[in-house]
Amino acid sequence: MLTHGVQSGDVTWDGALVWTRADKPSRMIVEVSTDPEFRLARRIRGPLLTPETGGTGRVRVNHLPPGRRAYYRVIAEDLDGRSCSEAVSGSFRTAPIGRDEVRFVWSGDVVGQGWGSNPDIGGMPIFGAMAARKPDFFIHSGDSVYSDNPLRETVTLPDGRVWRNVVTPEKLKVAETLDEYRGQFAYNLLDDKYRAFAAQVPSYVQWDDHEVVNNWYPGEILDLPQYTEKRVDVLASRAFQAFHEWMPLDQRRAVDGRVYRKFPYGRHVEVFVLDMRTYKDKNTSPRDRPGVILGEQQARWLVDSLARSTATWKIIANDLPIGLTVPDGADIEGVANGLPGAPNGREHELAWVLRELKRRRVRNTVWLTADVHYTAAHHYSPDRAAVADFDPFWEFVSGPLHAGAFGPNTLDPTFGPEAVFVHAPPAPNTTPLDGFQHFGEIAVNRGGELTVWLRDSSGKSLWSKTINP
Repeated sequence: MLTHGVQSGDVTWDGALVWTRADKPSRMIVEVSTDPEFRLARRIRGPLLTPETGGTGRVRVNHLPPGRRAYYRVIAEDLDGRSCSEAVSGSFRTAPIGRDEVRFVWSGDVVGQGWGSNPDIGGMPIFGAMAARKPDFFIHSGDSVYSDNPLRETVTLPDGRVWRNVVTPEKLKVAETLDEYRGQFAYNLLDDKYRAFAAQVPSYVQWDDHEVVNNWYPGEILDLPQYTEKRVDVLASRAFQAFHEWMPLDQRRAVDGRVYRKFPYGRHVEVFVLDMRTYKDKNTSPRDRPGVILGEQQARWLVDSLARSTATWKIIANDLPIGLTVPDGADIEGVANGLPGAPNGREHELAWVLRELKRRRVRNTVWLTADVHYTAAHHYSPDRAAVADFDPFWEFVSGPLHAGAFGPNTLDPTFGPEAVFVHAPPAPNTTPLDGFQHFGEIAVNRGGELTVWLRDSSGKSLWSKTINP
């Protein structure tokens, strides 16, 4: 049987990646059609689903017309070819090549701070609210799982209410082994609303820290007692394998074979997915000298790709906010170094990117992020900044999807940010029972006008703005 449904991702103008998992060794078979009744369906023989990949498999479905909804169904065929699983169906819209309207959602942070799928509230209801918006795609902004946040079956809240979690063995401790990391991703797909959303809405996914361990950086050695494996590079390697096994990400589309990549979506939209985790310097690095968040290769790729883009809007998915100070104890986890004045630390690299975009006349960039567990609209302007050699731009923050709510964080003044809107909880680690779960939505009409909404877990709009290119 197919144990965790189906997903699609990394959509292009002629197809997408389709994912599934089987309970025992078998062959993945996909049937695809532009007809929901599967008339004239095409049959694609996919990979073997084996224990080497945790039973998961992916196949790229190509040769579809642009801007059309495609319907697919997946089966697992026994290795002797004599029996197969029941089919599980999904759909996705291929990217248009013209001036079609585009609508998409973004957010991050799933099952964090001990708040898992709760049957008393319908599991993870925000995924149903996102599905109801009928988006063309979803940008998953990272922290797609919390491998470092074990769950308990029940949690009694200070006011006496009881939160109930669905639990699995892998979610009862921090993840260290490959199978434990696999179990983090498997857990989310047990939730009905998450699984239904994944079957109908293709994703562009990125990772951040909690796929491995909180606030990790390359080369780190943990001092946490709950971990027997202290080398973060070892944990990150296992998490990286599980992430790519369980998420619909096409590594062949990634520049480095890992995460960062780009996708045009019609004449008006191109999506640039960043990896601000793999190449960063130590959180303990000095704040008053140049630091690294993207790495030279990724930073140059970003600038060159944006400069070559012919899309009206360049959507940059940054898994860490630009101007919010995100501390790691006494150290710095994010981009902003928390100091006024000229860019330094990791800001130095972002300052180079922004300066190059101005020099090369790249217009209409919009930055989208999650990470900080609240929602906000930030406008950056050289008129308010310590530097003047960049063009004004917007960064929109939205999260968490299903985790503890926090914030707001302090804005670093270096790039002149202004918090135009903020919706944050009154106390840290506010549960999903109390709201403050968020996602963002963007629609670009045929004329190129962009509208953004910041929404709560019911889909209600908290704030919106329309921007002309």
